[in-house]
Amino acid sequence: MNQPAGHAGRYKANFSKGGLMVPESRVVADLLLQGVDPGRWQQAIAVENVLAKRSPSTALTKANLIRARLRAMPASLWTLIRDGSRSVATQATLAATVSYSPLFGDFLDLVVRDLYRRFEPRLKRAHWDQYLADCKTRDAQMPDWSEATRTTLRTRAFGMLREAGFLSADRACRLQTVMIEAEVKQALRAAERWYALRCIGLSERDAPR
Repeated sequence: MNQPAGHAGRYKANFSKGGLMVPESRVVADLLLQGVDPGRWQQAIAVENVLAKRSPSTALTKANLIRARLRAMPASLWTLIRDGSRSVATQATLAATVSYSPLFGDFLDLVVRDLYRRFEPRLKRAHWDQYLADCKTRDAQMPDWSEATRTTLRTRAFGMLREAGFLSADRACRLQTVMIEAEVKQALRAAERWYALRCIGLSERDAPR
């Protein structure tokens, strides 16, 4: 099993404010592809409410998180998110999320992949708890989160795996095989985003190590 080198910032909890948010990511990808300036960004998100949120502050928080995620990826992924099928857009958004959030990406790469390799049927809460303990061992500068924060992070992580199809929709958290779309693989390979490709291809037998 590959072990990532711990370093300051790798284990920031920067994915905890939302799920994959694929519909919203399509909208933000469109704005990025248009190359809108800060004024137009503010107008679209806070005034026109293109994300259909209840308040301008919520819309800006979500939009800024999504923009930060997407900027971790090349524009070719933005196009897939904006124009691709639901499956393509979801997988491209997942690739952006793991690139932006190594805490989440490493969980897929180190823990969930190993469960598939050993034909384990379920992802359990204990897997997340042990993963955080292992992260702390690798990176002494990792924050000492409260139990409530650790639970929120686990809920978000498991929720995103459900959205992407890796977990069953019920509470059993059964692991399911997801085949990565050829368009997503091609874009990630062309951009040499091997970490993202490895993380999202975790249930495929020929996924890169």
